[in-house]
Amino acid sequence: MKPLEGTVVLDFSQYLAGPSAALRLADLGARVIKVENPKTGDNARQLSLNNLYADGDSVNFYTINRNKESFAANLKDAGDREMVKKLIAKADVLIENFRPGVMEKFGLDYENARKINRRIVYASVTGYGTEGPWKKKPGQDLLIQSLSGLAYLNGNADQPPMPFAVSIVDTVSGAHLVQGILACLIRRAKTGEGGNVEISLLESILSFEVEAVTVYLNNGRRMPERSGFNNAHAALGAPYGIYETKNGYLALTMGSVVRLGEILGCRRLTEYTDPEVWFTKRDEIKKVLQEHLKQEETGHWMSLLEKAGYWASEVMNWEQMTSHEAFRVLDFVQDVHRPGQPGLLTTRCPIRVDGKMLKSEKWAPKLGEDNEKIISDFHLKGEEERRI
Repeated sequence: MKPLEGTVVLDFSQYLAGPSAALRLADLGARVIKVENPKTGDNARQLSLNNLYADGDSVNFYTINRNKESFAANLKDAGDREMVKKLIAKADVLIENFRPGVMEKFGLDYENARKINRRIVYASVTGYGTEGPWKKKPGQDLLIQSLSGLAYLNGNADQPPMPFAVSIVDTVSGAHLVQGILACLIRRAKTGEGGNVEISLLESILSFEVEAVTVYLNNGRRMPERSGFNNAHAALGAPYGIYETKNGYLALTMGSVVRLGEILGCRRLTEYTDPEVWFTKRDEIKKVLQEHLKQEETGHWMSLLEKAGYWASEVMNWEQMTSHEAFRVLDFVQDVHRPGQPGLLTTRCPIRVDGKMLKSEKWAPKLGEDNEKIISDFHLKGEEERRI
């Protein structure tokens, strides 16, 4: 039995942060019902990555909304809204990421939802919170990476701000939302009362940046200075970074520069005996290291470093990584295609419970695919209405 079996989650959210949280709850065993506009559905259905679509929906949508059901309901329609309220009465969790005030307009905000069901755990995602001058700004990943200072940490010192090339704000925020929901479910088991979980994308990514923000707050409020060469962490000294070798790249983490020089046979590195200069002269040290590492192939250096127990790794692309035995033993890929459609591969839940992987082959639903089943299971209409 999965931990959340018997738990009903209503997912009103779109795009990535809220839906990724709902996906994680689904993989943990919850029944997740995606409540969507009957005309457009989740806007992510048409938000493609690399122009990839499957059965009319973007592969991006498919990946984040597998293992769910879809209930199409027009919240502006009184009849549909009444069915949604009946769902809320029987649900355990509700997730929404509308602009502040939208759910209140429909009478589906937390205060009204708890009148319907005092046990509901009501979870909301906003871009910047519900107060302040930014509350109506678009809560989009790249914009928040840019506003939060995150983009200023990437790239070398002479390069412009550089964002992460994945939706890191949404993904981290979804994980924080799950933490809040599970905490409230635990409390509800003790008290019988639900709760209101609120996260903002901005607060989530600032929490993710805790190392750099802490340095800033305690260092005269000066931004950490990015390394001018092979920057990988603005607040760490040499050798931290990625280096070119004769046939590829090599990543090095924290460690003694002197010992690294001894392992690699680089006499010039052994001359930096004062640990303080590993930070103050990090660019100089990194350039010495880079010149030395380009003389041999990655495998040669890795054999020396691994034998010495020095933390390092070859730098792989996805082709190299997914073909490696270390990836294959994880059994991390699953097929979630819709019946009658070609296979569609994605990743499984990364959590194991009681030694078991949490896999599900249930596909992402077509818009409104599960309306009749949900109406029947939750008795959303009377007999006369169902006959009509």
